[in-house]
Amino acid sequence: MKMKAIVSLTLMVLFSSLLQAQVPYVQAIKKYQQAYVREHEVVTKKSDKKYFRFFPISSSYKVSASFTRIRDEVGFMMPTSGKGPKKFFRYGSIRFKLNGKTLQLTVYQNEQLMTDSVYKDHLFLPFTDSTSGEESYGGGRYIDLEIKDIKNNQVIIDFNKAYNPYCVYSKGYNCPIPPRENDLSVAIRAGEMDFAKQPVN
Repeated sequence: MKMKAIVSLTLMVLFSSLLQAQVPYVQAIKKYQQAYVREHEVVTKKSDKKYFRFFPISSSYKVSASFTRIRDEVGFMMPTSGKGPKKFFRYGSIRFKLNGKTLQLTVYQNEQLMTDSVYKDHLFLPFTDSTSGEESYGGGRYIDLEIKDIKNNQVIIDFNKAYNPYCVYSKGYNCPIPPRENDLSVAIRAGEMDFAKQPVN
């Protein structure tokens, strides 16, 4: 009986420590989301801000991924929600574990942004998952990265920062549609959920 009490107390202490360790991270993501909503370039009306929704914040969706460079000199045309596709190059692939499963995604560079002095190091990570079309937007979500984020062939991917394309909020945008190779077979219940209002013209 005494041993059970000791084990229970130890588990309680460990659980409490884990919760305390996660508090600063949760607070940081909350601030990130608040700034995202406040400064959004498409949803500018204060009355529409209430339609933003997010999955519960969890540090388990912040993962360390191994990175493998892809030398893509040809590129390909990525379909979009608009009239025409956009040219992208595969920059690399990432592998990571999430909830016990090994997953893989491809990271891309946009041809147009590659020649822009401000965005030349920008990397684009679009994806769909089993929440797409249900809890999250059917056309997928995006994560932004920079080349400098990759260190020693490792990169941190935080799905709590996944966000919706602009076409979720307003018609007329030419939003890239995630390629099939970036369709995850698991549910990513992190980051932005589908907008709770129909897009406007």
